Amino acid sequence: MGERTPLVDTSRTTARRRIVTALTGTALLGLAVQVPATAAPEPAPRTPAASAAAYVTTAYDDTYYKDALGKTGPELKSALHTIISSGVSKLSYSQVWDALKATDQDPENSSNVILLYTGRSQSKDDNGGDPDQWNREHVWAKSHGDFGTATGPGTDIHHLRPTDVSVNSTRGNKDFDNGGSEVGEAPGNYTDGDSFEPRDAVKGDVARMILYMAVRYDGDDGFPDLEPNDKVDNGSAPAIGRLSVLKTWSEQDPPDDFEKNRNEVIFDTYQHNRNPFIDHPEWVDAIW
Repeated sequence: MGERTPLVDTSRTTARRRIVTALTGTALLGLAVQVPATAAPEPAPRTPAASAAAYVTTAYDDTYYKDALGKTGPELKSALHTIISSGVSKLSYSQVWDALKATDQDPENSSNVILLYTGRSQSKDDNGGDPDQWNREHVWAKSHGDFGTATGPGTDIHHLRPTDVSVNSTRGNKDFDNGGSEVGEAPGNYTDGDSFEPRDAVKGDVARMILYMAVRYDGDDGFPDLEPNDKVDNGSAPAIGRLSVLKTWSEQDPPDDFEKNRNEVIFDTYQHNRNPFIDHPEWVDAIW
């Protein structure tokens, strides 16, 4: 498989002039102090994951996430599974159409949705199965675990997104990885025989959707135990890779306003659960 240079976050500087103290609890307080010119040499800059861990806080920490705070590894994953599996409203596959019209609405045109891989703004009503229409993309490919469109993982709108019909077909059920040839109909996306690389602006979105599914569906509800792994060409196994690449994508493309709003709409209006990795992206490294 051809390799490409992964997305690089150029916004991070190689030296820092501030020392930040993060206080956690019911709120996060940062106190920045300018370092005098005569001060001792500065410590090495923190990694992106460490920086995220120092700053991320949400309005839901005292309520929704209270049983997960302070945990790491398997304990954190187990706590989050319980949280995001409780009190969930499930949709039928036909209801997904209308839900996506709300979750993925173009913020600049309320008559349109934004398509995941192309970034194109398209009429909400131009959905279906014809070329250049949009349809329902299972970001965790439904054949990976063979759950189809059954109510549950097959209709979970945290990983269902509007996509161009033919681009959806090009992605198929491929795992995610860097490399391949550019998709002619969706510049910035790349594919080869066993993997798909989405455009830079949604790399983190894809990673956090995949990792949400791995926490939400843990094999205790009649569906397969979904897990990411570090390979491609997983076929019908309940696994998708590459985990190492997904982790990098999550760090380099942090949640933006569109992704955060989507999480809120799903929580408030539809499923009444959240993607914890949008609220706390540092939890990706805390678990994996």
